[in-house]
Amino acid sequence: MVVAIRRLGGSEADPGLYGPRSVTWQMHGDPVMWIAGVRALYLQALHPLAVRGVTQNSDFRKDAWGRLLRTARFVATITYGTTEAAERAGAQVRGIHRRLSLTDPVTGVRHGVDEPELLLWVHCAEIDSYLHVMRRSGYPLTDAQADAYVAENVVSARLVGLDPAEVPADTAELAAYFEKVRPELADTPEAREVDAFLRRPPVHALLVPAREVIWGRFAALAYGSLPPYAHELYGRPAPAPQVVTRRLRAMGRALRCIPPKARWQLPPKHILRAVERLGPGSRPSPYKLRRNAAILGSGDATGALPHAAGLHGGGGS
Repeated sequence: MVVAIRRLGGSEADPGLYGPRSVTWQMHGDPVMWIAGVRALYLQALHPLAVRGVTQNSDFRKDAWGRLLRTARFVATITYGTTEAAERAGAQVRGIHRRLSLTDPVTGVRHGVDEPELLLWVHCAEIDSYLHVMRRSGYPLTDAQADAYVAENVVSARLVGLDPAEVPADTAELAAYFEKVRPELADTPEAREVDAFLRRPPVHALLVPAREVIWGRFAALAYGSLPPYAHELYGRPAPAPQVVTRRLRAMGRALRCIPPKARWQLPPKHILRAVERLGPGSRPSPYKLRRNAAILGSGDATGALPHAAGLHGGGGS
């Protein structure tokens, strides 16, 4: 993926690895991404080796909030940071993974946390969750834009150590990957531990009511949006799909009523810094995706996304 250095406001400004015209730039600024991130954790925990890589290398129950924030910070850095910042964040993640390993309790075989099949599962679970929850919550994405999003995020797979040629580059390839890996998924004791934590994470006693009202709804929506086979593996029912979709859309409308500038004030303020670097026209907004879709639909290729190598025109779930 070629990165261009653009002249904005009379100075050279680095748009980073994605840039303001990408689907990823617009989508990752949406508050529903937090629910999508929790869904990704639920899905990732169903891979026996991947979840053991977490539980055997850290006490995630004591530092779960830290892990969530570090993941969010990594996604924000590679999306909105400079090219240098994104590459540095990727190098740090690869360095950590190289030092970690896990033991399969069934076979006794040791595995590196950075084995490609484990990295690929984590990547695909994240991209599928981000795309699925955002679209289901009412975020405007055409099928072509969904394909572009998957293609754009081959770069995030490269940053964590994957060979881009081995990573799904559109929604059809992503769906085929899940069909292939599904027989390997299981409800292990570690997965149940993650489930229990996500339902009721430890908080200060004074925050327990807020946890039930706020976090409980986020976690329930994330769990409900999982595919049916995941509900079967976890052994917990979920509301009917149409009910989950209705609730996700309602939550999306509510969260999107919060002014973006207020949301972007939360640390580490990557979006605000990106807008300062690139100018006000770089603000993430779903309306830009609607405009691009309208331009593409009219046959005017001048509005095409620069990184949309995956515009195959079909198949978004």
